[in-house]
Amino acid sequence: MPINKSRAKSMKKKPRTKVAMDAQGIDRSLTRIAYEILEHNKGGAELVLVGIQKGGVYLAERLRRKLGVMEGMEVPLGILDINLYRDDIATGNSKPRLGKTEIPFMLDGMKVILVDDVLFTGRTVRAALDALMDFGRPKFIRLAVLVDRGHRELPIMPDYVGMALPSSLWEEVTVHLKEKNGRDEVVIEAT
Repeated sequence: MPINKSRAKSMKKKPRTKVAMDAQGIDRSLTRIAYEILEHNKGGAELVLVGIQKGGVYLAERLRRKLGVMEGMEVPLGILDINLYRDDIATGNSKPRLGKTEIPFMLDGMKVILVDDVLFTGRTVRAALDALMDFGRPKFIRLAVLVDRGHRELPIMPDYVGMALPSSLWEEVTVHLKEKNGRDEVVIEAT
């Protein structure tokens, strides 16, 4: 007896979703990261933030506000799109959707904090490093991420981490931010 389509859909496994970090957890993590940035850099002098499109930009803006309150100064903020620097662009498997890159300051001699939402294989960060070098020679570049999920394919490690979230390759880690999705949470979903 054949199974009808509606019954087949109901028999499919639904993905298991778990909230790994709620709005308060995200805020606490960003506050801690902001304090760590100031401590490791002995204040905010020569400090700039660069957020990787998309989620990293929102997190960098939040860090900027926190650092501004803590230091009483405005830390410059840049936006970086890495699509033209991706290592899979030459394979033709993906067509890059170009976003905005806006770095309205010189990077030469600056302390750059590169910000992203999730660190996974390290390939996005590698592309970001390549892109940043086109804008000058910073004193150094440090990496701040909200979630480090492991599974690195390149030797890249974050300097500031909101949460280490070990995950399986078949799990999806998604950061929802109110600026983009209307809510703040990190979810892990088994697919």
